Amino acid sequence: MKAWGQPPENSTMKTIILALCVVLGWARLCPAASVPVDIEHSSLTIRVFKSGFFSGFAHDHEISAPLFSGSVDGDTLAVELQFDARKLTVLDPEASPNDRAKIQETMLSDKVLDAQRFPEIRFVARQVKRTEPNTYSVEGELTLHGTTHTIAVPVSFADGHYSGSVKLKQTDFGIEPIRIFGGSVKVKDVVEIGFDIVLQGK
Repeated sequence: MKAWGQPPENSTMKTIILALCVVLGWARLCPAASVPVDIEHSSLTIRVFKSGFFSGFAHDHEISAPLFSGSVDGDTLAVELQFDARKLTVLDPEASPNDRAKIQETMLSDKVLDAQRFPEIRFVARQVKRTEPNTYSVEGELTLHGTTHTIAVPVSFADGHYSGSVKLKQTDFGIEPIRIFGGSVKVKDVVEIGFDIVLQGK
């Protein structure tokens, strides 16, 4: 038996793609052999960090992106995943409920995501490269805030979990980081997206 329950090489690559695509996607692209994500045991979290002279008086932000079903083309290893920007939720355990509600409102407004105008966030992958044992680079196009850029997402497989994180610049997608108190507290341009995906029946 292979360590960590590792599947065969070809199966691992396809399953890693599936682990990404099943976060979200379009059912019309879904092959008969697709496997849905285990929503109860999977997570995708966005972390936003503060900077500035008075940043010690403000919180970093933790945002949850809900997981949905998705699709993968097992023959071509092409994937498409999608989620609704309007469904992102601010967690921020250190903030009061009132503060969380205000942060949530700002995040979804035209000051940041403009979620009503740009509800779709989509990642389309066409290439998978093995970088080391149980570790892969999944390259594709991310569309966010109406802007598309190519990114490479590192993915690791261990004990049935497909996990990793990727850093993005908000300004690359036309999002201007929020500043308050004359810029003495501001959001850093770089945000970090972390994910831990488990497939149903895996």
